[in-house]
Amino acid sequence: MSRDELITLVADRDAGIAARDAQITVMAGQLAELIEANEVLAGKLARLEHLLSRNSKNSSSPPSKDDDPGKTPPPVGKRRGGGPTRSRGKQPGAAGANLAWTDTPDERRDRFPEGSCECGHDLAGASDLGVVDRYQQHEIPQVSVKVTQYDQHRVRCGCGRVHTAERPVGAWAGIVGYGPNLAAFAVYLMVVHFIPAHRCVALLESLTGAAPSVGFVHGMLERTAALLDAADQRIRTLITRAHAVSCDETPLKVGPRIPKPGKKKAERYLLVAATELYTHYLLGDRDLDTFTAFVFTDLVDTMIVHDRYQNYDTAVLESQVHRLSCLHLLRHLAGTAEVYLAVHAPIQIA
Repeated sequence: MSRDELITLVADRDAGIAARDAQITVMAGQLAELIEANEVLAGKLARLEHLLSRNSKNSSSPPSKDDDPGKTPPPVGKRRGGGPTRSRGKQPGAAGANLAWTDTPDERRDRFPEGSCECGHDLAGASDLGVVDRYQQHEIPQVSVKVTQYDQHRVRCGCGRVHTAERPVGAWAGIVGYGPNLAAFAVYLMVVHFIPAHRCVALLESLTGAAPSVGFVHGMLERTAALLDAADQRIRTLITRAHAVSCDETPLKVGPRIPKPGKKKAERYLLVAATELYTHYLLGDRDLDTFTAFVFTDLVDTMIVHDRYQNYDTAVLESQVHRLSCLHLLRHLAGTAEVYLAVHAPIQIA
C-alpha cells in the first residue's frame, strides 16, 4: 500500500476507535443511570416489603389491618410461660360447663300417663307408683308487651291541702309512652351489641310485639347519656386520683359521612383513660383540642402510659410522667429484630 493509503487507513481506524470510545462512554452513562435507578427501585421495594411486613405483632398497626391484601400475617405466638399455643374450644383438663341440677326449682309439675290402656281402661284412674324419672328444663317466659294504665288520683287532706300522686318511674310527658325496661333493652342492644337502630326496632317487635319508632330508639342514646352524666363525672374524678393511667385513642365510624376540609376520612376518635377499676371515655377528634378537653388537664403528677402519639408531647401534659406501653415496646422490638437480623439487642431487651 502506498503512504497515502496507509495514512487514510490509520485515520479511519482512529475514527472508529474514537466512535467506539464515545459509544462506550454513552453506555457507561446509561449503565450508571440504570444502576442508580435500580438502587432507587430496590429501596422502594425494601420499603414496600417493610410496610407489608408490619402487623399487630411488630408495630402499632391494629389487628384489623392484618388481613389486608398483601399483608404478612403475624406469627402464631407462644403462650406466656413457654407453653404450647392454645387451641380453639375447651382446653384439656379445663372444667366443663353444663346445666347443673338444682334442689330448689322455681316450679314443680307432676306428669302422669294420659290416654287409655290396651285393656281399655282410662289411665286417669290408674294407681300412682311414684316418680321414676326427673327432668329440669331451663326456660324463659314468652315475652310480650304489656300495657299498664296508671290513674293518678288527687286527694284532699283533712287540713284542706290537696295532693296528687306522681307518675311511675320512667314516665314520659305525654299520655302514652314506653317503660324503662323496654327503653333500657333498646339501649343495651345498640350499645353493647352494636345493633343499628332499624334492626333494634325489628328485634323488639319480633320478641315483644312492641314497635317503637326508629327515632325513639335512637333518641334513647342521648337520654341515657344525660342520665349517666353524674356517674361519668364521678369516674373522671376518681381517675384523677390514680397514680397511673392507661391512655389510648381509637377511630370510630360515627358522625358525618363527608370528611372535614383537610381530612381523608370522616371518622371520630374515642379517647380512653383507664385504671384497674375505672374507664373514662370522650368522643372527639385526634387533635389537640380534644386532648385538652380530656381528663389529661385534671391530672397532677400522674404516670400516663400511652402509644407515643404526637399529641401526648404537648405542653399541656408536661407535668405528667410519660411511659410507653410495654405492648408497644415489644412490638417495636419485634419489628427492629426483623429488620436488623444480625443485632441481638432487641431480643435481649424483650
